[in-house]
Amino acid sequence: MEKVVLKAEKRDVIGKQVKALRRAGKLPAVIYGRRTEPISISLDAHNASLVLGKLSSSSLVTIELEGQQYPTLIREKQRDYIKNRLLHVDFLAVSLTESLHATVSVNLVGVSAAVKDLNAVLVTNLQSLEVECLPTDLPERIDIDISVLAKPGDGIRVKEVTVSDKVRLLDDPETMIAVATFAKVEEEVAAVPGVEVVAPAEAEPELSVERGKKEEEGEE
Repeated sequence: MEKVVLKAEKRDVIGKQVKALRRAGKLPAVIYGRRTEPISISLDAHNASLVLGKLSSSSLVTIELEGQQYPTLIREKQRDYIKNRLLHVDFLAVSLTESLHATVSVNLVGVSAAVKDLNAVLVTNLQSLEVECLPTDLPERIDIDISVLAKPGDGIRVKEVTVSDKVRLLDDPETMIAVATFAKVEEEVAAVPGVEVVAPAEAEPELSVERGKKEEEGEE
């Protein structure tokens, strides 16, 4: 993917005073990390919203601040869902030379013959996978082809997922990610904790890292 760079400015405004910052078209944010002291910043709200709206929590974002570049991952996005706008973003600073652990969304692709032709139901058990790799090798998502599910009872386990040799999967290899099952046991399967039944041929939505706005900042 093309390198994503967002230009930022340092900010001294915090708490409820950020209302004025937002009215001026700025998006408050913070950069922090294991080797980086928290830095309060502001971004152009319009540009940042357009860019960040296309990225996942495993997308690498470079923050350019006062001539220095900070490689980061999006740790948290706080959004006002009523006004449909970002309120605050937390960026986690990472080292490009050190491996990290991250959560990457599972994206189901293809069509299962078991679901399409044999009236099976697609049951998903995992919506994301834990991985270890360098930040520059971190996939935005992991595509899993469900066309291999030819008949009811067929499933896909973690050990059957193909990823780059630069990425190591950390989940239990025997964990089931998705399975085609008979429709008559749909209710029984849906009752199992952590298992979700989805409509045929629908890909699981990407995990969101967005949360509600901070209470201390209040409503504008």
